[in-house]
Amino acid sequence: MSPRLSQRGQVEPFHVMELLQKAADRQVSHGDVITMCAGQPSTPAPLVAREAAAAALRHGEVMGYTPAMGIHAYREAIAAHYLDTYGLTVDPHSIAVTTGSSAGFTAIFLAAFDPGDVVLMTRPGYPAYRNTLQALGCRPVELECGSEVRFQPTLAMLQEWAEANGGPPAGLIIASPANPTGTIIAADELAAIARWCQEQDVLLISDEIYHGVTFTEPGSSAWATSRCGVLVGSMSKYFSMTGWRVGWLVLPDHLVRPIELLLGNLNICAPAISQIAATAALGPEAREELEGHVQRYRVNRDLVLGRLPELGITSWAPADGAFYAYADVSHLTDDSQAWCDEVLAATGVAITPGADFAPGIGRHTDLDGARWVRVSLAGATSDMDEAMTRLATHAARGGARTAYGTRGRLDH
Repeated sequence: MSPRLSQRGQVEPFHVMELLQKAADRQVSHGDVITMCAGQPSTPAPLVAREAAAAALRHGEVMGYTPAMGIHAYREAIAAHYLDTYGLTVDPHSIAVTTGSSAGFTAIFLAAFDPGDVVLMTRPGYPAYRNTLQALGCRPVELECGSEVRFQPTLAMLQEWAEANGGPPAGLIIASPANPTGTIIAADELAAIARWCQEQDVLLISDEIYHGVTFTEPGSSAWATSRCGVLVGSMSKYFSMTGWRVGWLVLPDHLVRPIELLLGNLNICAPAISQIAATAALGPEAREELEGHVQRYRVNRDLVLGRLPELGITSWAPADGAFYAYADVSHLTDDSQAWCDEVLAATGVAITPGADFAPGIGRHTDLDGARWVRVSLAGATSDMDEAMTRLATHAARGGARTAYGTRGRLDH
């Protein structure tokens, strides 16, 4: 009897998760791993959040189901966060609490798109957008966003795509700051994109989970221009709470009830203890601690970007925010996935291949992920410095060149 398997499950792996497993295995066998592959802070949740969770447990609070849309106090805290950060008044009833932003994306894709619908995203871009849309039968289409547009979509690109394809897409996903590039969409360009989406009846999904982790300018919210789109937020990045698995959606009115129904069926609710801790983390008591993390990311960014030339790297994305350096390593390899495996085996440093963010699919372009790697800057500064020393030493030995060949470089 043949096993039953659906096409929905036949998606590409999220390569960073597989690399994390290899790094864990290496740590057991060698004990020398420096992890620069995972997009997560190396710091714990804010002290006030941990204290709130501990107090709830000590007092015997029942950690049962919460409403599908989340604890009202947490939704109110999120609304207050938007008012304090962006000057935006948001009704707490427009906010849906999700099991991390990942569950939020699944819910909004299900609520807004039917099989066959086209949803635009950037290339390079976060792989789970593409893989989840494909699993749901939608058609993710990648916009080639290179250095000339700072790795972000522009209004002109959207207009050109709609004209070439006989009409606009069903949806558009943007991220600012972006993963893997860390680039920010300028406020005026974001406003123009939001207006175009409203005029063209395109659902704009604005991934704002890296807001707060910015170095050049604050991130702008798409709701500052149009409230027809969806905002995605998370406690994982700025708030240093990845494993607590709690995020949120800010929704236009017509999507509130569909999302509530989907969340109640798919997830029941986000973890109660995490919502309690997250409510505290959004308060002013955590701000000094969290801003200290951002300053460390800034130091790490400057250190890593300053040392990339030691590997012969002179081309990388502008790191406006988030905690990544996305670098062109085509002078070292034409197979970044194999190169990252070799680097881990040779040095104990785990970095992420660009194949996650811009799979080649036979396209030998400057944006082919086989030419690029993503380095996470969220660790301890001393670890970042040691990792760069190991990587520079490995590159100087030239082993990757003989193993995988050399391709022409792209200078930005």
